[in-house]
Amino acid sequence: MKKKILFNKKKGILFWVTGLSGSGKTTIAKKIKREITNLYGPTLIMSGDDLRKIFKFNKYDLKSRLILSRKFCKFAKFITNQNINLIFAIVGMMNEPRNWNRKNIENYFEIYIKSNLKKIISKKKKKIYHSPKVKGEIVGIKIKPEYPTNYNVLIKNNFNKNTSQLARELISKIKKSIKFKK
Repeated sequence: MKKKILFNKKKGILFWVTGLSGSGKTTIAKKIKREITNLYGPTLIMSGDDLRKIFKFNKYDLKSRLILSRKFCKFAKFITNQNINLIFAIVGMMNEPRNWNRKNIENYFEIYIKSNLKKIISKKKKKIYHSPKVKGEIVGIKIKPEYPTNYNVLIKNNFNKNTSQLARELISKIKKSIKFKK
């Protein structure tokens, strides 16, 4: 377990939940929202799909993903600067946005939901991997993922636990990791 992280009470926390498509990010994020609100105050939850709809952004190539992730990061900073927590479930398997968050968002907390791509595909967790319409612009298939190495919490989803168990495990690790500056 990494040492406790000191956060500013006057800013919200960005819980950046990242992992491959189908790893359980959004489901787990939804399950921790109530507890995060109870522990740390007002909390929003968003997924990459939510923001794609808001921004009407439907491109999936690497360049477009980077452009959109920059918008996501700036949006997250805007929200957390208003003392609102944001649980953001996003594929985000690129170093650039995570590094930007670390440098620019005071209360940044990275959660990596680690899953095996072959297992995700075999369990048919995401239709995207089985769609004939997909041109291969999927992170993990055509786009090489940059897996997180500097996360605050790692949750391994091997699909042998249900998402409620994983959410409880995540909350326990979050509580052990976060401390506020006096």
